[in-house]
Amino acid sequence: MPGHRGKTKAKKPKPIVNVHSVARLPSEEFIGLVDDIERAEGWNTRVKVLCEFLQLPDLSRRSGLKKVHVNFNEVYHNIDDVYVANIGNEKITGTIIGIYTKMCADAILRDKLFQKGLVTKITPLINIPATRYLALRALTTVTHHGGVDIRKEISLESPSLLKVIQENPDDLRAAEMAISTMAHAIGAAINQEDSPAPKYIKAANIKTLIPVVIDFMRKPGVTIQLLHHGLELLTHPVLHCWSECKANSALQDLLVACLRSADLTVRVSALGGLLRLEALSSEDDQRQFDPHKLMAAIERRFPDHLVDILTDYGTMRCDTFLTMSSTADNQKAMMKCAQDKDLYSLGLKLAELITRTEFSIAEGGFQMQDPRTGRIELNRDIGLPFIMWSDALPHCARAILAKGRPGEEDLADMITAKFFIIRSRIPDAIEAAKRGLQRNPKFAYFYYVITLGKDHYEGLRSAKKGLKCPKMTPFVRFGLLHRAVELAGNLGVCRIQESSPGDRKYDEGVAFLMSAMEDAKVYATEAPPDARHMKNVLYWYICLTLTIKGPETPADLEELQVAFKKLGYADEFSVLLGTVPPRTQLRLTQQNIVKRYPTAVQEWKDLVARFDEVMTDERPISLEKAEDDLAAWLDDLHLDHGEEDEPYPQRCSHPRVSPNTVALYRCSWCSNPSAALRKCSGCEKARYCDGGCQKSHWSEHKVTCRT
Repeated sequence: MPGHRGKTKAKKPKPIVNVHSVARLPSEEFIGLVDDIERAEGWNTRVKVLCEFLQLPDLSRRSGLKKVHVNFNEVYHNIDDVYVANIGNEKITGTIIGIYTKMCADAILRDKLFQKGLVTKITPLINIPATRYLALRALTTVTHHGGVDIRKEISLESPSLLKVIQENPDDLRAAEMAISTMAHAIGAAINQEDSPAPKYIKAANIKTLIPVVIDFMRKPGVTIQLLHHGLELLTHPVLHCWSECKANSALQDLLVACLRSADLTVRVSALGGLLRLEALSSEDDQRQFDPHKLMAAIERRFPDHLVDILTDYGTMRCDTFLTMSSTADNQKAMMKCAQDKDLYSLGLKLAELITRTEFSIAEGGFQMQDPRTGRIELNRDIGLPFIMWSDALPHCARAILAKGRPGEEDLADMITAKFFIIRSRIPDAIEAAKRGLQRNPKFAYFYYVITLGKDHYEGLRSAKKGLKCPKMTPFVRFGLLHRAVELAGNLGVCRIQESSPGDRKYDEGVAFLMSAMEDAKVYATEAPPDARHMKNVLYWYICLTLTIKGPETPADLEELQVAFKKLGYADEFSVLLGTVPPRTQLRLTQQNIVKRYPTAVQEWKDLVARFDEVMTDERPISLEKAEDDLAAWLDDLHLDHGEEDEPYPQRCSHPRVSPNTVALYRCSWCSNPSAALRKCSGCEKARYCDGGCQKSHWSEHKVTCRT
């Protein structure tokens, strides 16, 4: 056989796993086993005694775990026979739990043990002082390696975990393992988009959980692992248990204070928690426009200080004037069409209005007075193929195409896309926009349409590409900037929470956040002061500034005073135009942060500073030498020759925003943040989304490119 030296006599093949059948053991041999385990010092020794007695393979090697697969039922039943026969012997039951926990490093064995009731065997040992650390360690290991179903099942044991750390307030080691377990388990059970099952909410006992976890985080001497898992645990219930979380001021203050941590991961985790806290109690943003309210506001006249602001920017460039004039122009064009029946001319006028302002195509219809009743009714006999004005759009698009004039196909596709947007048929609008881009990749409005879709990555990429188009109206430009801010902001927060520093996705997340803040700054500086999305962009700008700059932000928020003032003006414009600023998720988050920030950072500064201590890895439990030296054995999984293992994700100390890293994940032409950029084959430094970006950049890049 390979690897053997010399010749040997043929032997009968041995079973892959040779285990004793406990049911057939002589009583004196079984008694001897019990005595050996009783006399053994430490869990590691006890586990070794039982493994040798049952002739189990080396469970610290994958080859050993694979052997258990072959004969799992017999292996399990023999181990379980020992467990059942000694159910009252904490040393033996604890030893068996240690063996099972080691097997859980293998996903298939873990699932099989889970189906056999592993969790119900572990939980009782939590309440026994001698086996408490062992049991908690087992739960920590199983939740760390376990799948969603196993974590959900373990989350139902949260009452027992809470009870034991409440009854042992000075046992920081038990608290570290219990909080780590609950962070993994409760997160799988309730931190999801859909409403979790009531049993998981009940088991989490949020009203008790939050203050208990915060109390332990504040204790001196707690490990960095407890702090990070504690923060993770506190952010899990904020979505579906928002009312309980909002009732706890300390939780919200802690999350706000964490925005000043030197660790970017902590800051983004806190922002993510604060955003989810408002998700289900917020209102949708304004979607409709009422021209009558606009006219009423203009007739009332704006306050002098708002008039001065509009005048300084340029009244004719402001949204209020553009919307009012576009509404009037739309009405005139419709009346003209009613007379001349020229759908082609109407289409050209509508194409101009579409790129002027968002609500340029006002809904309406041709009206007449009924001579018999005197009532104003829609005139259905005007001689046009539409009654409501918005229904004119597809007819106008076809009229433009029928003319066949070069370059006007873009206008037809734009009108078609706008019609679908008005009808909330966004996928159809995107299809029309993509059709137009195949013909003309420099038509900015098509990119704007694509940003409205559900694919955030495609939307962000389109926003960035659109902003590089040579010609566009201010409305289209600021629309692209607004979408770029929202999409990059959301993607950045999600990306960083889903990865670890050093990962490609993490660096991409940082690039997303930087891109969002840069675009928000441009929008807030250059967009009209009465722009409808000014409020949303400023919400993002304030939140991102605090998150990205962290401790560099003055506690009194002095550098954000200009943004606060602009936001105040934007609110005033909104109210005057007939819309009370909606209580959107972003608005509520920004208000909560700003309201709490000065006092929260002062109250929690000592705890937040401890997040910034050196952290070498993110293993769920420290490997300190203690009486349950089984921990070292459980973490020791050797690789056989030729096998590769997946390393633990490493967390670097104090992750900071690196301009070089950020530039690495931005397209050299359109600045789109992405981890999937292609290098220039000449210099291998410039990076591009695709061949289109590379071609557009070549006139500039060829000067520095090494060819």
